[in-house]
Amino acid sequence: MTDPHRTDAVDADGDVDPLSVDEAARTGNAVIDNVEEVIVGHHDEIEHVLTALLADGHVLVEDVPGVGKTMLARAVSRSIDCSFNRVQFTPDLLPSDITGVNVFNQKTREFEFQRGPVFANLVLGDEINRAPPKTQSALLEAMEERQVTVDGETRALPDPFTVVATQNTVEGNRTYELPMAEVDRFMKKIRLGYPDHEEETRMLDRVVGGHPIEDLTSVTNVGTVRRARATVSNVTVNEPIRAYASRLSGYTRENAALGVSPRGTIALLRAAQARAVLDGRDYVIPDDVQAEAPTVLSHRIRAESGTTADGEPTVSKALDTVPVE
Repeated sequence: MTDPHRTDAVDADGDVDPLSVDEAARTGNAVIDNVEEVIVGHHDEIEHVLTALLADGHVLVEDVPGVGKTMLARAVSRSIDCSFNRVQFTPDLLPSDITGVNVFNQKTREFEFQRGPVFANLVLGDEINRAPPKTQSALLEAMEERQVTVDGETRALPDPFTVVATQNTVEGNRTYELPMAEVDRFMKKIRLGYPDHEEETRMLDRVVGGHPIEDLTSVTNVGTVRRARATVSNVTVNEPIRAYASRLSGYTRENAALGVSPRGTIALLRAAQARAVLDGRDYVIPDDVQAEAPTVLSHRIRAESGTTADGEPTVSKALDTVPVE
């Protein structure tokens, strides 16, 4: 049996050697358990982040300040032995501050590319909506094509590459609305919300005398995550499941000013594949699609033209209305 922790598990064609479904499930759940050593009371949200990571997607975490959005991303990165960079989005941030810039070296008399923070396995975009649209758009190519182009030269980003962006929901007069082209590139949009009394008490108990994030160690590595992603991509999605996902997206297009894009339908099935693996299956069932639909589809919908409200009610009606055949 191939060692699941090898980082060089590739075949002669350079393809990644997938983990078994059981190995991939153990890896994913080990990361979830590890993150829960830091993040209290948000098992479902942590699981959503993991399914997005395993499905080669990105996550937008929207909420009020101070509920653990940034800490969630840090805990995930510490649980995986991978490169991690944080970008603090501010109104004066430039696109080159994210992607990198060519700098002239006077000794060699040549331009050298100084990589920006986007060159990492996991990139935290903190308060992404504080930067103007031009700077936000610097992530479009990176999120969709896993590459950046600077001065006409294209450079590949690390594999895996995942963006976890946080969005401030208060101080609307000091933030910028994310362009729909960027919103659509996030596989999922989640919210953490306030903890209940018991959860907050447990959280306070953990942080007295020091924060648990400082003692958190990795439980897996980049090579294993890459192989787990290969496992996810091999999960069977039969035609009735594909048709069901298409009907859900079609419902949103017929019942909203802006419905789910084909990219959104693809993201829904990929997320469902990842959820199947976490549950120890190599095939997708309707329950996987239904579990992923609210976080994958809602932020892609505009119920009325010109509005910024998401489409949670539309997705809920779609799940209640569209039959599983």
